[in-house]
Amino acid sequence: MKTFHCDNCNKQVFFENTVCNHCGWMLGYQPEQQIMSSFTPVDPSEAGTEAAVDASDKSDTPLRWRSVNPLNAGKLFRQCSNYAQEQVCNWMLDDQDAHALCASCRLTTVIPSLDDPGNRILWQRLEVAKRRLLHSLWTMRLQPAPKMDDAGNGLSFEFLQDMPHEKIMTGHADGVITINIAEADPAYREKMREQMAEPYRTLLGHFRHESGHYYFDRLIAGTARLEAFRALFGDETADYGQSLQRHYDNGPAQGWEQNFVSVYASSHPWEDWAETWAHYLHMFDTLETAYACGVQLRPQHRGEQQLVIAASPVEEDSFDALAREWFALTYVLNSLNRSIGMPDSYPFMLSTPVLEKLRFVHAVVREAGIEPAAALPEVSGIS
Repeated sequence: MKTFHCDNCNKQVFFENTVCNHCGWMLGYQPEQQIMSSFTPVDPSEAGTEAAVDASDKSDTPLRWRSVNPLNAGKLFRQCSNYAQEQVCNWMLDDQDAHALCASCRLTTVIPSLDDPGNRILWQRLEVAKRRLLHSLWTMRLQPAPKMDDAGNGLSFEFLQDMPHEKIMTGHADGVITINIAEADPAYREKMREQMAEPYRTLLGHFRHESGHYYFDRLIAGTARLEAFRALFGDETADYGQSLQRHYDNGPAQGWEQNFVSVYASSHPWEDWAETWAHYLHMFDTLETAYACGVQLRPQHRGEQQLVIAASPVEEDSFDALAREWFALTYVLNSLNRSIGMPDSYPFMLSTPVLEKLRFVHAVVREAGIEPAAALPEVSGIS
């Protein structure tokens, strides 16, 4: 993630902010430029409309805002309607955009019932995690089209709630990512983490993992990359249901960590790809943040790991360079956590076979971001 600053007072602001906590100006994210801008409301007569006079207005005519960011040259913008009316978004649209929802919110086709007051905060958390995923995908130039615009290759999200006679399974099928909204509850997520004996379970991690299944369909299945995929991950045509049942019945094979980034990755090649893809995004986002913040390591002992991140990960062709930076960064992150009595922030070990799989993901991302893959056949639902 990049670092952002208020255009009005130049104080640091964050990706999720709607208001600058220092000067009080309204903030909004512009995904096309990947910038956080500060906005001032526009007088209705100046905008040439009968716009409302404040951001809380629920009328059909939305308030116009002028960006004070020089990159926008005084253009007018509107808040996404989920920003202006629901307070679960902070993305902006060009005033000439015909849509009411931003590029992120147009991807969400089903939300939980808001009759349950607790669901609004869960919905908000889901949207925050989804926007962080989308920021990464846009940075990688892998922006997905909404499924409503491209039924064959587009992406959509459904946020569903368990019902008395129906348990919602988080997963992906045919370009639709379903997330059980309970995953946005930290208490539930920690309970599931313990039950599954997982070292790590985050809401953003679910989005990254499920997006891996979507991009397998888009970037691997039916392409020239499939042979190289099978050489590393195995034959994805192995029966998926039987593989998962065997995994849950018998657990992972002894020594799984020598070849897989996680226990679940060992269950089937599709899951190995999705877990490896998610791990690559985890690395990519963290290194981007470290680069933006100017993180360096200059240890007192010359034999310890040093770190100077010379470029943002999107600009780094060499996977070996990313891996070196990653090992140094996670070393210090874990050391800091241990110093304050917390578990390791990065509880993983990357074997040589896992690093080769991550290298493959890196190559696919760099190639596909420049020359997107052609339309590919759909694949059955997987989680």
